[in-house]
Amino acid sequence: MNQLTEIFGDVISSYSRAQAIEDGVLVDLMQGETAQLVREAGFKFPIAMTTAAFSEAVAPIDGELPEGQDLKGRLWDVLMVLKHAIRVSSNGQEIRFKVLVYRGNGKSETVELKSLCGPGDNMEPVITIMLTQED
Repeated sequence: MNQLTEIFGDVISSYSRAQAIEDGVLVDLMQGETAQLVREAGFKFPIAMTTAAFSEAVAPIDGELPEGQDLKGRLWDVLMVLKHAIRVSSNGQEIRFKVLVYRGNGKSETVELKSLCGPGDNMEPVITIMLTQED
């Protein structure tokens, strides 16, 4: 770390994963009712989703789900498709996958997502699910 500081100087600004969760930029799936679901799906690393990805693929942040749909079921679908995509992928860092999301009134929409595995705030492995155009 000292070598990096010597080359680049002091850090001007940083934005942690914890801050992104606190600010509402990320939805922490390791809290409340979703944490158990993540573990049941077989994931060992903490997972968060961008608010945009969560709204598009799981549940609108301030809206209602279509009749007959629930948050856990829709999140389970995202996690299972991701798990399959990880198994068949040759790229271990960025995984792209698609989920079919029911919008109501007999209409569904394909949502394209990507998952990145990288270091968390304490250099632990974490997974972040986002829309393909997000970074």
